[in-house]
Amino acid sequence: MPIASSQTTSSRLLTLLSLLQARRDWPGGLLAERLAVSERTVRRDVDRLRELGYPVQAVKGPDGGYRLDAGSRMPPLLFDEEHAVALAVALRIAVGTGAGIEEAAARALSTVRQVLPSRLRQRVDALEISAAGHGGGPQVDTATLLTLSAAVRAAEELRFDYHSPGRPTGAEPSPPRRVQPHHLVVRGGRWYVVGWDPDRGGWRTFRADRMTPRVPTGPRFKPREVPGGDVATFLSARFKGSESTDAWPCRGEVILDLPIAEVDPFAGDGVVEELGTARTKLTTGSWSWAALAAALARFDTEIEVIGPPELRAAFAELSHRAKRAAGTGWGGSPIGGDGSVAGACERCGWF
Repeated sequence: MPIASSQTTSSRLLTLLSLLQARRDWPGGLLAERLAVSERTVRRDVDRLRELGYPVQAVKGPDGGYRLDAGSRMPPLLFDEEHAVALAVALRIAVGTGAGIEEAAARALSTVRQVLPSRLRQRVDALEISAAGHGGGPQVDTATLLTLSAAVRAAEELRFDYHSPGRPTGAEPSPPRRVQPHHLVVRGGRWYVVGWDPDRGGWRTFRADRMTPRVPTGPRFKPREVPGGDVATFLSARFKGSESTDAWPCRGEVILDLPIAEVDPFAGDGVVEELGTARTKLTTGSWSWAALAAALARFDTEIEVIGPPELRAAFAELSHRAKRAAGTGWGGSPIGGDGSVAGACERCGWF
């Protein structure tokens, strides 16, 4: 549909720029028809855009034409209303992604917000509460994210150091890891690399905030199909503790002296199985054995560890830490007159 010829030169330039952004190549005659001007006017308008910094290239061919390419500097950008709202929403979410770009995203959002019409600014501002829940995850250095993303795009093997939590102080550093990265994703404010671990022969998920990439990257690889068909299905199964995807790096089974009704609401992604009126089997996982033992210890009951041995060792270490923590209390004296928690509570007046 041709544009009315009565529009001013400035508005016609904005229309021309919008058309050039909408598709790769435009024949000069078609642009002239859409703008309701002559091809000579189109050529002059293209020259004006070039003076403003837009890299409009001439396309050779029977009809001739124009193409908007990437340039060496950032020219003024043109957005319609839907583009502007989408950009503002993305920037608001980016403030809380943990990608290390919070300050830059906040400044960019402020710039976009200032030029939005009032009705659009109100729509964007209304999203502030709903977007506030995206934050809270650990930050990842922007350079690290760019390195990880580049390796995913190039299908190049990554070599990296992985900093696992709870590693004893003074322990020998872990040997470098390697992975064939397929996806870089963000979930719940945390960034993850999903890839194939050639050393362990299986799919793994690594937290990006614990990765320190080594350069150069490794050889190229042929991408595999992610279990479940797509990364969303894979991650959904993984974070539910699915054994079929080797979900958690640390998985254990315990029996709790509690009825299933008192375990299930607090089992999270774990699997619960009723063993009797007051006994429940719980299979669950975590990112470390110490974290798994601590999570299970919150159940106020006796715990029987089915396995594996690493979980038993984690409970032993947890008990040693608890004993050391309970050894002295206020003023360096035992916490309770009889060494019990109840004694400590009586001293504090909790009972």
